[in-house]
Amino acid sequence: MAIIEKDYPTAGSTGRCIGGVRQQFAHPPTIQLMLQSVKLLTEYQKELRWDIEWYQGGYLFLAHSEEKKESYLKTMKIQKEFGLPVSFLSPEECQKIVPSLNLEGLLGGVFCPTDGQVNPFKLTFSYLKEIKKKKGKIFNFQKVVEIKVKNSKVVGLKTDKNEYFSSPIIINCAGPYAKEIGKLVNLDIPVEPERHEAIVTEKIDPLFPCMIVDYREDGCYFVQKHKTGNIVGCYTPIPNIPGHSIDSSFEFFIEMPRRMARLIPPLENVRILRQWAGSYEMTPDGNPILGETPIEGFYLNCGMCGHGLMFAPAVGRTLAYYIVKKESFFPLEEFSLFRDFSKKEVMK
Repeated sequence: MAIIEKDYPTAGSTGRCIGGVRQQFAHPPTIQLMLQSVKLLTEYQKELRWDIEWYQGGYLFLAHSEEKKESYLKTMKIQKEFGLPVSFLSPEECQKIVPSLNLEGLLGGVFCPTDGQVNPFKLTFSYLKEIKKKKGKIFNFQKVVEIKVKNSKVVGLKTDKNEYFSSPIIINCAGPYAKEIGKLVNLDIPVEPERHEAIVTEKIDPLFPCMIVDYREDGCYFVQKHKTGNIVGCYTPIPNIPGHSIDSSFEFFIEMPRRMARLIPPLENVRILRQWAGSYEMTPDGNPILGETPIEGFYLNCGMCGHGLMFAPAVGRTLAYYIVKKESFFPLEEFSLFRDFSKKEVMK
């Protein structure tokens, strides 16, 4: 096994995410995927003998409108069919979980206590450590510039260092660059990069255990890190910002703290340590693209739409099993490159 890395592990989206892990989705196969990821993360925490800072503090999705409340209640019915312990809480019940929560305009929130957070860097490097134990190799600072195809089968690839790697199996895990890699084999992969920013605060005493999600147009989502007390968070800009730029903006630096303090007033005077930007890899329906392609041996593992870290445990295991056994743990065809992209994930 070999990983061909354009830069170095965590240089891209993984090292720029905020570390949330949730099972609360509207798309049934995605819920199944995330049930498996949460199970695996819990096992990894015990098995890897390296603290990946996996902590199940929950996710709290806030509803400030009747429309959002009804949407959550409808989605909860789907989630409960898979055994998720989700419940819709009154504003006062939300405040029991987040004591300093501002209840102004709040109609309630949907909460899943088994959702959580993980350290992106520790999780990634624990994977790499295990890969090396299995004699796998990581080749850093090598950009793939050519994929060799013979008789509709992949046979290898070439990098910008003029190195050639022979292999009958190649997996496109290029994140926001998945479309460019697809072009090397004449495949049109509908994955587009989108810039998102994040911040981290100074360490403070514990205020809340869960990820707080406010999906209003001027909302945001943030979590207090269980181990350190720092708060990390972000929001989805309107309009979206397409492209590979990872520049930071002054607007975000001013706006993100304001949005957090509106929900948690004690955060008003907390200092911001750092801000940064990274890329989401967006698909037309908000779900990943996984599995086979018309080119034998060329597989897709891309289009994570900002959820790559949380999908990774289950996707990695499922795709590996499928490549070897041609069997899947859940309906992999739902994530096919050739699916109907009109059924959009509403809890993005």
